[in-house]
Amino acid sequence: MFFKFLKFFPIVIIFIFLGLSEPFYSSGATRVDELKNQITEKSTSISELEKEIQKYQTELNKVGEEKKTLNTEIYRLNLDQKKITTNINLTDNKIQSTSLAIQKLSIDIGDKERLITQNNTALAETIRIINKNDSDSLIEILLAKENLSDFWGDIDNLQRLQFVIKEKTLQLLSLKESLLGDKMETETKERELVSYKSQLADQKQIVEYSKTEKNQLLSVTKNKETTYLKTLEEKKRLMEEMLQEINKLESQLKIEIDPGSLPDSAYGILHWPLDNVYITQFFGKTPFATSNPQVYNGNGHPGVDFRASSGTRVLSALDGVVKGTGNTDSVPPKCYSYGKWVLIEHNNGISTLYAHLSIIKVSQGDVVNTGDVIGYSGNTGYSTGPHLHFGVYASKGVQITKFSNSINCKDKYIPLAPHDAYLNPMSYLPKY
Repeated sequence: MFFKFLKFFPIVIIFIFLGLSEPFYSSGATRVDELKNQITEKSTSISELEKEIQKYQTELNKVGEEKKTLNTEIYRLNLDQKKITTNINLTDNKIQSTSLAIQKLSIDIGDKERLITQNNTALAETIRIINKNDSDSLIEILLAKENLSDFWGDIDNLQRLQFVIKEKTLQLLSLKESLLGDKMETETKERELVSYKSQLADQKQIVEYSKTEKNQLLSVTKNKETTYLKTLEEKKRLMEEMLQEINKLESQLKIEIDPGSLPDSAYGILHWPLDNVYITQFFGKTPFATSNPQVYNGNGHPGVDFRASSGTRVLSALDGVVKGTGNTDSVPPKCYSYGKWVLIEHNNGISTLYAHLSIIKVSQGDVVNTGDVIGYSGNTGYSTGPHLHFGVYASKGVQITKFSNSINCKDKYIPLAPHDAYLNPMSYLPKY
């Protein structure tokens, strides 16, 4: 009879508690403690490396504002290499820290799965015992008792038992939710690990790009300031020739742009293409464009320039499809234009351009999401220093054109558009 069973109530309670409490010693407890200590050490290292990178970035910002000389350019390239090397070290530490976190989660998951099995068994056995003994009616139990005091004592024990079972059942549900959370966190960490490993491979490429840039500079200038200044003047002259070719071709484009096909100007339609935003030149008749009308053929600056040291992640400003990529530096002599560039077409009638990249991470036809890494900033093409040129076009007006009869850019591809297809990026980016 069930109420006979209740005289063993203290034993039943102990059984339930033993079954539904966490084990006194986890099989991986020592390993978990070791992993926690290692994760803490990696977190400290990551914090120190991030401070070191910020110090290099501050120095690079200062150098970028100084007058361009051979010495400052070599100093900038050395700083770039130090920053990128430290970034590699940082990413390597993140990879190790994430791997440790995944190991810890794996142990936690194993412990919780064992505890859930143990708890299920305990609850099932308790319910089985109750069902086995729960056969007499309440009247039969009452008549069998010598006094009411014993009867009400058994009722009280029953209520306490029901409360304990309810509480432990809730704990079991909570444990299962915690297990699900651990598994989801593990999946997130595994995705982060893949991302970090990809980033590490990219950073190693950027180091090689930086070394090549420095070697080319020293080779061309022979480490002489006068030669360097002459190189800058020649670069500027060739760039102006290139812009004249572009202006001539764009003036021949007769593409009707329907204003209704464009989104209304509004802050935040596009996202920033960099994690950290600092604009060095705006769109249109900027002071630089006005004082150097030959640079942009008097049409003003056709985009927005962002400060971005070599190797900075460049992000897609909106979901879209990669319409094309190119590299105007691919074959000597240099075609002083956009260098390495990416053009993305969005489904709202506009397209975005990302230029002067060091590495391109996407290909024509790729579908990208907002915030995806599409490349890394650099100093390719006509660039007075590492930065990101960001342009916005009416999609119907921009065309990727091959230069068939160019002097310096023969067989290179570049996005071209009539003047009215160039849009002010600040009309669509977040408020600055």
